[in-house]
Amino acid sequence: MEPGRFLQTCLTLLILITSSCGGHMESGHAVKMDQALLTFHNQLDHEVHIVYTSDYCYKCVYQHLVSVKGSNNNASAVISTKFTLTVRVESQTRNVTVCRWSQTYEEGGHYSVWIQMSDAASNPSCIHTVDKRPNNVYLPLLVAALLLAIIALLFNVTPYIYRSRRTSKFIKTICCQVPQYSVDNDGAHADEAVKPKPTRLRSLDTFRGFALTVMVFVNYGGGGYWFFQHAPWNGLTVADLVMPWFVFIIGTSVVLAFTSVQRRGVRILQLLRKLTWRTVVLLTLGFCFLNYSPRDGPLSWSWLRIPGVLQRLAFTYFVLSLLQTFWGQKEIPLRVHHWWNPVQDVVLYWPQWLIIILLETLWLCITFLLPVPNCPTGYLGAGGIGENGLYPNCTGGAAGYIDRWMFGDNMYRYPTCKEMYHTTQPFDPEGILGTINSIVMGFLGMQAGKIIIFYKDINIHILCRFLVWAVILGISAAILSKCTRDGGFIPVNKNLWSLSYVMCLGCFSFLLLGAVYFVTDVKGWWGGQPFIYPGMNSIFVYVGHSLLGFYFPFSWEMLLQENHWEWLLQSLWGTTLWVLIAYLLYRKKFFLKI
Repeated sequence: MEPGRFLQTCLTLLILITSSCGGHMESGHAVKMDQALLTFHNQLDHEVHIVYTSDYCYKCVYQHLVSVKGSNNNASAVISTKFTLTVRVESQTRNVTVCRWSQTYEEGGHYSVWIQMSDAASNPSCIHTVDKRPNNVYLPLLVAALLLAIIALLFNVTPYIYRSRRTSKFIKTICCQVPQYSVDNDGAHADEAVKPKPTRLRSLDTFRGFALTVMVFVNYGGGGYWFFQHAPWNGLTVADLVMPWFVFIIGTSVVLAFTSVQRRGVRILQLLRKLTWRTVVLLTLGFCFLNYSPRDGPLSWSWLRIPGVLQRLAFTYFVLSLLQTFWGQKEIPLRVHHWWNPVQDVVLYWPQWLIIILLETLWLCITFLLPVPNCPTGYLGAGGIGENGLYPNCTGGAAGYIDRWMFGDNMYRYPTCKEMYHTTQPFDPEGILGTINSIVMGFLGMQAGKIIIFYKDINIHILCRFLVWAVILGISAAILSKCTRDGGFIPVNKNLWSLSYVMCLGCFSFLLLGAVYFVTDVKGWWGGQPFIYPGMNSIFVYVGHSLLGFYFPFSWEMLLQENHWEWLLQSLWGTTLWVLIAYLLYRKKFFLKI
């Protein structure tokens, strides 16, 4: 038997065994991943209509689900299990709502709703029953987490076993205490004492690699789980975290790299030439490679997407580099006491802050003051059936309007809100207006870089300032969003890269970088493996997985669509391969630099 067929057979048997507790699937009613079957039994003497809406969909118009004729007729419909649904049963003849409920249905379950007259009153009622128990949707995640934990434990234990390769030496060390056989002899300590500490921050590469690894995982589908995919509009999921983290690290890296280069006396003209070249290369990669797939046929301008992830990263890097080149030369005089010492890392760089404040003011003015045809001024919604269906063509407000005016059809056509909000307008999450806040996010990363440089070797100051920035940004995000998904002044929204989104992710970035810095660079408890390997070859891994990620052996055509097992396996397999490739390149000392 071929290895691939054997693997597929084993996977099928595993799925059948783990899902057998849910009962047997009824013929003709098979449901796929993130779906359940809902059957309505109408025991009334007249027809009823079933309508529904998702609680995640803000003020959305109810959508027709199914109609059921009277006199003991029934009808079934497949529903989504990603979010809580609000369902209404409406009487066609009486024009009233028979019953209404909200429920989160579970994947693979078969449910029945019996619409009948109540025994105690003349009003009809709806009785809910479970015909087939749902699948344990989180079992694949638990199994995967257990396996990853075991692998991580083995990787941490193996070096200690390897160091005691010869049992005889180990026994002599313990029993005989012979100095020349001691593992921890004085000579070793002497070598360690004179061994210089590495100047490269492991925490920076580890943080970058962690963000990149999660990005690869979610780009492979994240096992099909909704929280590993982008939020439909407002709100946060795991997939919404990684891009701002990456931008944050770009800002930190710009400060560290340019400060080192400028201290070596490199002229500004050389710096401008280098940063311009790097920007052009990133833009070229984004335009010519990541926006094209052989499946699209011959190269054509008609389907080319002008905005993109690498395009945004390139432009963000360009602006941040200019800020650091022209206004990033001042060093904080730690021993000089002024009344503004607590904020001296902000005051001394006031030209940079002035530019960032002007950019953010520009974003606020355009977002909330620009008139958009047939849309309310300052609209931040998804359009479509949202907001009671009043603004169907206003997806993204001013941000979407500017992008459609600038790029026409050469932008992203399948926004995350399309499925839930039934939108018809294209919307690009990497559009022009959102790039302004991407620069702001990167500038917060620059602030982290300044703290690391100017409070070098004073770790308590670095960690405390990281914590202070996290608290300030977290409180700001809470005020702007009112700690709600849709009801805030400026909701947290990845598609728009809203100000509250930048504040929220800036808070997370400072906390996460501080934690990784403490564990890797301060205490040395962790070397950053395995995330440090893709972190040191980030361009190679990102471009490689974007170009080759949907070809064998990184992925394959899935045959089992009823649950998350195969999709999670494929997502983890593809991500693991790229981490392994990054590790091999690290061993060969190959690092793709632009």
